[in-house]
Amino acid sequence: MAMMPKRVKYRKSQRGKMKGNASRGNFVTFGDFGLQALEMSWVTAKNIEAGRVAATHHLHREGRVFVRIFPYKPVSKKPLETRMGKGKGEPEIWVARVRPGQICFEVGGVSEEMAKQALSRVAHKMPIRCRFIKRRHAI
Repeated sequence: MAMMPKRVKYRKSQRGKMKGNASRGNFVTFGDFGLQALEMSWVTAKNIEAGRVAATHHLHREGRVFVRIFPYKPVSKKPLETRMGKGKGEPEIWVARVRPGQICFEVGGVSEEMAKQALSRVAHKMPIRCRFIKRRHAI
């Protein structure tokens, strides 16, 4: 089952502008290694679920996978071959707005090589360029 909010205040939302870099969620917090977005895009709930499945499958139930993005934004679409007018279409998919610098996935409790391979598989499922980063430990 794809991720989506349990309830929302408004069923339909406007598309909005995507600009700027991530000011929150741009550090590895929960795990030891992370996958950082380098581009700006909408990441659909199907992309997120595919990445999560790929990571957990590769890790063979070792360690832990943390998903740091959530699809909170509904994107509506009108049916094919429908005439103009008659209002806004129904919500079709749910997306997460991802900005450059945002951490999308984290992995903890496994070796660096294993984490790199797992997050590489996740990166192939994402519609954006991503990079592998390590946690910065305080000295």
